[in-house]
Amino acid sequence: MARKVLLPWASRQGRRSFSVSHNYWNAKKGLVLGVYEKEKDDESLHLTEAAECFDHSVSGKLGELLSISGPALKKGKSRVFYGVHEDFSSIAVVGLGKRSAEVCGKENWDSSKENIRAAVSVGCRLLQDLELGQVEVDPCGDAQAAAEGAGLGLFLYDEFKQKKKPAVTAQLHGSTGSAAWQRGVLYAEGQNLARRLMEAPANHVTPTFFANCIQQELSPFSDKVAVHRRPQKWIEEQSMGAFLSVTKGSEEPPVFLELHYKGSPDSNQPPLVLVGKGITFDSGGISLKPSSGMDAMRADMGGAATVCSAIVTAAALNLPINIIGLAPLCENMPSGKATKPGDVVRAKNGKTIQVDNTDAEGRLVLADALCYAHSFSPKAIVNAATLTGAMDVALGSAATGVFTNSDWLWSHLHKASIVTGDRVWRMPLFRHYTQQVTDCQLADLNNIGKYSRSGGACTAAAFLGEFVTAPHWAHLDIAGVMGNKDEVPYLRKGMSGRPTRTLVELAAALSTEP
Repeated sequence: MARKVLLPWASRQGRRSFSVSHNYWNAKKGLVLGVYEKEKDDESLHLTEAAECFDHSVSGKLGELLSISGPALKKGKSRVFYGVHEDFSSIAVVGLGKRSAEVCGKENWDSSKENIRAAVSVGCRLLQDLELGQVEVDPCGDAQAAAEGAGLGLFLYDEFKQKKKPAVTAQLHGSTGSAAWQRGVLYAEGQNLARRLMEAPANHVTPTFFANCIQQELSPFSDKVAVHRRPQKWIEEQSMGAFLSVTKGSEEPPVFLELHYKGSPDSNQPPLVLVGKGITFDSGGISLKPSSGMDAMRADMGGAATVCSAIVTAAALNLPINIIGLAPLCENMPSGKATKPGDVVRAKNGKTIQVDNTDAEGRLVLADALCYAHSFSPKAIVNAATLTGAMDVALGSAATGVFTNSDWLWSHLHKASIVTGDRVWRMPLFRHYTQQVTDCQLADLNNIGKYSRSGGACTAAAFLGEFVTAPHWAHLDIAGVMGNKDEVPYLRKGMSGRPTRTLVELAAALSTEP
């Protein structure tokens, strides 16, 4: 039997299974095949290479069924056939759109890759609904995108439900593109790890549990990864007063999680430093949030989840780059010990902060983490955070907002997002916004600025910029992309794990740069 590569949640008892193999199994299984839309003035059927081979093996029966079963398949549509081949009980044929699809400047993504991801996910889910535990997938001309579509589309968080969807094994159909398929599996695996962490209830994913989980995920790579779990005493010794001010209201002890991945053969290579906001539950503190929708704040550690998952993926891919991950982990809760509106705290770099709104806590924990990031003489610093509702208002779920002081770093992030389809959009870092957070009555900075409702995402980024001196820094506000309703067709409803794959692609690109 072929070796199976299990995704993280399949490697431990009680978690959903999605595995990959490159050989055929004797058991009955399903098959996903692709078909392109007919081009203008061309009525012939355009099957993928794998679909053509399959059609030839069944003497043209697949093409005949497609021609008599209804109109030509449009992009994202599907059709299921039964009894076509003795090895496959069900065959899902999915529409890939135009064969000529390419990078679209208007959409800022590779349309061909996105079409494949969406189509493959549709086919896999159809066969999952038929309770087929094994599915072979057509590489559709881009095996990595096909693997991402399968892995991301099949993921479902039902860990606490008694009735679960059947576990599905997805494997490459044929042998063409096996290396790219495996790479796509790892990309999907990374994003699904972030989704699992973000989706889990906050009484399970505490700061301590989060650190345990990431440490366990990195244990196979212990020769290249060092994990440091810094306790509260260490945080105090580092004079991280802004971070500590957020932790005061909770009974859960904070953890400053520090990951060192040494993938470069040059140990002196400056690292890429990834920083993630790790609020495992955000009640708002004394500035309490409305109860409606507060349950979603279990995912307020989405920045830490995506950053840490990206490092797990980089290690699995053995990327030749040094990466340091920093995740300040804690809860933001109200209590008699919690920080009060109007309190003044001191950050690691000595700047004082007037905390007028305790629900603007993410920028406080990031402030100290960004200061600490500079101690590693980084090649670049990228932080990710579900920071502001204003970012959701500005861009919705279409793209991650990026604030950066570096055209070079922006170029790499933008190119990475075109490849992954998990888009980014550049936002302004005007002095106009900095003046709003530095004009403060009691301290050097105010954590919400003079006009709290105006340009909230921009003033939050300007606040973070006061703790950055590195020439290459980017702040990714991922509040708008935290969840998915139906906007991304290859993700089910729930927490999205975005933009994990874009961070991985960024690291991969930087690993090849001189």
